[in-house]
Amino acid sequence: MTRKILLVEDDSASAAYVAKGLQEAGFAVEVCGDGRDGLFLASEGIFDLVVADRMLPGLDGLSMLGALRAANIGTPVLILSALGTVDDRVKGLHAGADDYLTKPFSFAELLARVEALLRRADGAGAEPQITRLSVGDLEIDLLARSVTRQGRAIPIGGREFNLLEFLARHAGQVVTRTMMLEKIWNYHFDPGSNVVDVHIGRLRRKLEEGFDAPILHTVRGAGYRLSLDG
Repeated sequence: MTRKILLVEDDSASAAYVAKGLQEAGFAVEVCGDGRDGLFLASEGIFDLVVADRMLPGLDGLSMLGALRAANIGTPVLILSALGTVDDRVKGLHAGADDYLTKPFSFAELLARVEALLRRADGAGAEPQITRLSVGDLEIDLLARSVTRQGRAIPIGGREFNLLEFLARHAGQVVTRTMMLEKIWNYHFDPGSNVVDVHIGRLRRKLEEGFDAPILHTVRGAGYRLSLDG
């Protein structure tokens, strides 16, 4: 089931960037740019999560949040704000926010926090620490930074290893170019380059040449998926 996120952000460029990244990650996103409209939409109780800027026209983010909690709407809320002092963050959490992220932020961190809040809302526990990853017949040793497939060593280093680890941690899921750009290259905007596709092409050749089954798949218009199941 697709999770629904309400994004309340009055800066159109920032809203478009965050909404695009969340949609690429598989979420349904509705955007509004006014605190009063955000309160109205969030009060409907149909969203799994609200991501809201703190400084909004109409009604500021903390007032919107306070009104939601006063109405016993328990939808998790993540506050985004350029106000990042300890006092600012404490005020946000005291107002009822479940998390508080200071601008500028990494989209990868925002996505991780969104997923953590949704897991918490679902009652799931924390992910265990792992040192090895397996995807079908592919084995990745995170400590030795070594890779084998069907027991055969595959030399992969540098950013291609980081890219493979990131894909393996999301095995079976679509990983978007936006996520890879931010996680591996620390780009917080789309530079319009083909750096991801170039590295994916090299990685695919190393992982698949000499083996019968493909394991790194292109998902048209979305990104890539590491899986033996196609």
